Amino acid sequence: MSRSTRQLKLGAFLMATGHHVAAWRHPDVPAQAGLDFAVYKELAQIAEAARFDALFVADSLAAPTGPIASRMARSDYFEPLTLLAALAAVTERIGLIATSTTSYNVPYHVARKFASLDHLSGGRAGWNLVTSDNAAEARNFGREEHFGHAERYRRAREFHRVVTGLWDSWEDDAFVRDKASGEYFDPDKQHLLDHRGEFFQVKGPLNVARPPQGYPVIVQAGSSESGRELAAQTAEVVFTAQPSMAAAQAFYADLKGRLKQYDRSTQSLKIMPGVFVVVGDSESQAREKFEAFQDLVEPEVGVALLGRMLGNFDLSGYPLDAPLPALPLTESGQQSRQQLLTELAGKDNLTLAQLGRRIAGGRGHYSLIGTPGQIADELQAWFEEGAADGFNVLVPHLPGGLRDFADGVIPELQRRGLFRTEYEGRTLRENLGLARPKNQFV
Repeated sequence: MSRSTRQLKLGAFLMATGHHVAAWRHPDVPAQAGLDFAVYKELAQIAEAARFDALFVADSLAAPTGPIASRMARSDYFEPLTLLAALAAVTERIGLIATSTTSYNVPYHVARKFASLDHLSGGRAGWNLVTSDNAAEARNFGREEHFGHAERYRRAREFHRVVTGLWDSWEDDAFVRDKASGEYFDPDKQHLLDHRGEFFQVKGPLNVARPPQGYPVIVQAGSSESGRELAAQTAEVVFTAQPSMAAAQAFYADLKGRLKQYDRSTQSLKIMPGVFVVVGDSESQAREKFEAFQDLVEPEVGVALLGRMLGNFDLSGYPLDAPLPALPLTESGQQSRQQLLTELAGKDNLTLAQLGRRIAGGRGHYSLIGTPGQIADELQAWFEEGAADGFNVLVPHLPGGLRDFADGVIPELQRRGLFRTEYEGRTLRENLGLARPKNQFV
C-alpha cells in the first residue's frame, strides 16, 4: 500500500491481565497484575517507547457477583485516576486517559481530580466520559435501580457542562502570586459558575487553577443514538466497537456529519475504534497464541461475560447449546453493544456457549490475528478508507501482547509513514492534533 500523508492515532487499552476473559489463567500472565504497580509501570513505558498517544484505563464501580464471579478476574484492580497519577511520575509524553462515570460521581470531584491529573502530568490527562452500563453499581450508591438510558444521557450532558464550566473558573493567568503586593490571584479573572440544573447545583469556583490543556481531552465511548449525539456535542475522541470496516465507515460518516450543527470541524473529533490484536511471526503462530487463550475459556464464564455485555442480563438459566434468547432493549447497559452482539449471534447462528467464546477476546470489537504486516494492512485500510482516525489497541494478555504489538506492528506502521517516530509535543492535545479550548467566560 502507498505511504500516507496523515498519521493515525493509537491508544493502549490497559485491562489488568489483558482483554481476554481468560488471560489471568495463562502461564505468561502475572495473575495479580490488577494490583501490581510494577506491571503497570512496565506497560506504560512499553507504550511510551513505542510512541502511543495514550494509555486508556476503563473502570467499573461494582465487583462481579453471582455463581460465576469467583472464576472471573475483574474483582481487584486500581482506581484509574489514582493509578494514572502514579504513572504520570514515571512517564513524560504519553497521554493518560481515565474512565469516570457521570452516573455515580458529582461534577466538582471529577473536575478537581482531572484538573489535578493534568497539572501533575504536564498536560497529558484525558477524561473518558461515560454513563454507567453496569446496573450493579446502583446499589453501591444508595439507589435501588439503575438510571434509565435517556436519563443517563441527560445527566451526562449537564455533567459535562458543569465540569467544563468549573475548569474555566480561572483564566490562564489568574494566579499572579505577587509577593510584593500581596495579591495571590487577580479577582477579575475568577469566574463563578453558579449552575442550577435538572441534576446539579454547583456554585464554584474550582479550587484548582485552569488545567494546562485548558480542558483535559474529552473522550466518549457510546455508539447508540444518544451516545452519538453526546459525542458530536462534547467529545474530542470517540472509542467505539465496530464489527467490520463497512460498519465503521458508516459510523465514521454519521458521527463526523453531526459535527456541523455544533459549529465543529471534522478535525476536532478523532474516531478510534477498538481493535483486538494477536501478533505472531506467522499467521499460524498468531492463531496458536489465540487458541491457547480460547482453550482456557469455561463456557459458563463466557456466557456470564455475554450477559453482562448484552446489557446486564442473567443468562445462566438457559442451556449452553441453545440460541441467544430474544431480549428486551436494555435500559441499564450499552444498547449499541447489545445490537452488535445480537446481530452477530443471528448472522452466524451461534449458541450461547459459542457466542460467549466468540467474544471472550475482543468483547465485540474487531479482531485481527496475524503477522505485523497483515495487521498493518488492515489498520491502514480502515484509516485510509474513511473508517477510523486511529485505534484503541486491545491485546489478549499483558504485558506480552502489548510488547508484541510494540515490537512488531509499530515499526511496520512507521515504515509506511502511518505512525510517528517521535512525539509532536508534550501535551496529549498536541500529540492528537486537537486545539486548546478557550475559556468560556472570557
